[in-house]
Amino acid sequence: MSAQLLTYIFVGLSFALYIGIAIWSRAGSTKEFYVAGGGVHPVANGMATAADWMSAASFISMAGIVAFAGYDGSVYLMGWTGGYVLLALLLAPYLRKFGKFTVPDFIGDRYYSKAARLVAVVCLIVISFTYVAGQMRGVGVVFSRFLDVNIEMGVLIGMGVVFFYAVLGGMKGITYTQVAQYCVLIFAFMVPAVFLSFMVTGNPIPMLAIGSEVGDTGMTVLQRLDQSLVDLGFGKYTEGTKSTIDVFAITMALMVGTAGLPHVIVRFFTVPKVSDARKSAGYALVFIALLYVTVPAVASIGRLNFINTVNETSYDGSALAAETTPDFFKSYEDIGLYAYEDKNGDGIIQYGPGAAFQGGKPQFTGDRGPLGNRLTSNADPAVANEVYADRDTLVLVNPEMANLPAWVIALMAAGGIAAALSTAAGLLLVISSAVSHDLLKKTVMPTITDKQELWAARGAAVVAIGIAGYFGINPPGFVAQVVALAFGLAACSLFPAIMMGIFTKRMNKEGAIAGMVAGLLFTILYIGTFKFGWFGDIPNTADNWLFGISPEGIGTIGMVINFATAFTVAAFTAKTPEDVKAMVEQIRVPSGAGAAHTH
Repeated sequence: MSAQLLTYIFVGLSFALYIGIAIWSRAGSTKEFYVAGGGVHPVANGMATAADWMSAASFISMAGIVAFAGYDGSVYLMGWTGGYVLLALLLAPYLRKFGKFTVPDFIGDRYYSKAARLVAVVCLIVISFTYVAGQMRGVGVVFSRFLDVNIEMGVLIGMGVVFFYAVLGGMKGITYTQVAQYCVLIFAFMVPAVFLSFMVTGNPIPMLAIGSEVGDTGMTVLQRLDQSLVDLGFGKYTEGTKSTIDVFAITMALMVGTAGLPHVIVRFFTVPKVSDARKSAGYALVFIALLYVTVPAVASIGRLNFINTVNETSYDGSALAAETTPDFFKSYEDIGLYAYEDKNGDGIIQYGPGAAFQGGKPQFTGDRGPLGNRLTSNADPAVANEVYADRDTLVLVNPEMANLPAWVIALMAAGGIAAALSTAAGLLLVISSAVSHDLLKKTVMPTITDKQELWAARGAAVVAIGIAGYFGINPPGFVAQVVALAFGLAACSLFPAIMMGIFTKRMNKEGAIAGMVAGLLFTILYIGTFKFGWFGDIPNTADNWLFGISPEGIGTIGMVINFATAFTVAAFTAKTPEDVKAMVEQIRVPSGAGAAHTH
């Protein structure tokens, strides 16, 4: 069977499974819609949390980031996994004991303020839409490549599937769908990793592959990759370029940003007991780590295979003529993710440092040159590099590049779609919950019934899916850039407010609101200055950064500003009411191993 037919079968069966689960687990109340009825087993919740977190960015893009950034890419591995340690120890059990549905619900009640709730809602919606636009675009890219449809149609199909099980099933449907999606995506990620590891090193355990010898070269994967990159003019893969303080700041921002992401936090409201919240965070860390400890091997082997496949020298040392350009390269070229231009007319591909095309990305004319490559109007002849490769596609490309069996390629397609859909559904539910519960029920229309609130939640989910689909089809130019902004927003706004709400009885509403606003403004202005040029063309370089910290890590400083502002304002304003202090004390009572307290 062809890879195309197998892809249709694998993806179709996975969709049938997801929709079947949604019908089986249809939500009948707001509690089921928001928190799956609060009865999810910790292991199942750990799987669902892992699927919620391992989005298209983690599944599809993570290995690409590490492959092309090398040692510098390790900050993402450390930050995104380390955040779950913070969740398990500092947030999950206490938030579960509080017994509410949403993060703004906690912030609004803890700080006895509708204004605090509204600030939290704004943060939540901005963070969630930033993510969900990228997820829907990821769905479009995967469908475009593997199902032979255009990106727009891929996004529309993804919207339809998410609409069905998110709107119908709510958190209950999403939770059990995400359990299935985790199984699909982790199997889809690990199987090609085992194949690649064994083919290149003879070692079937990917986690150990980067230290294993490549063939009979006498060099490990990392040593061979270092040598290959240096020969091509790149820096060593194992040497970083970031300063220590920037590495620390980025890692910290990613960690506290992870711990402050609303679609992740809400997962810990779905378990029966407080102790189960801590357990499910531990299970989630294990399930996530299974993918993340495999990423370095997938990235390094993938980069080595890419060099040896598309560059002028193949594994056996012979010249790679243009007519033998790999099929995978041409298929990805058709959707604008790969391209090359034979600048020197020697008939072979030259891969090296620098952007092959002005602006980094090729602009296709639609015509093909005599060597099969698309002619472009913006190639930069001053740069020796002739290859453009979209870094986010390395995981998708790996099986085809290594000529793995067709069923592995089809499995990868199903896994990539599962990863994108699982996170998109979780984010959309968070948005709908914030609108129906925190804006309508708690602020604008407090007298609406449970049934009316449920319909409002479903309606908000429909609108959110429509907006997400629009940005997936027509992505704003900054979608790829604002990944750091999403983490920065979570790190500098929600995380400090939650931490102080749990562990500081004297933090009042004035301090919390001032802290969130100050942290938000600083982070947004800093990222806007260097990423989007809001205040003129200021170079995005270490010489101009505050303390040498890049925009990706500035959420750490925003967090510090939030804490400092909050405590300063709280010291000069009215004290926290005694009943709120008693509530905080009750949240922290360690008897939480029993039934969750609700009020």
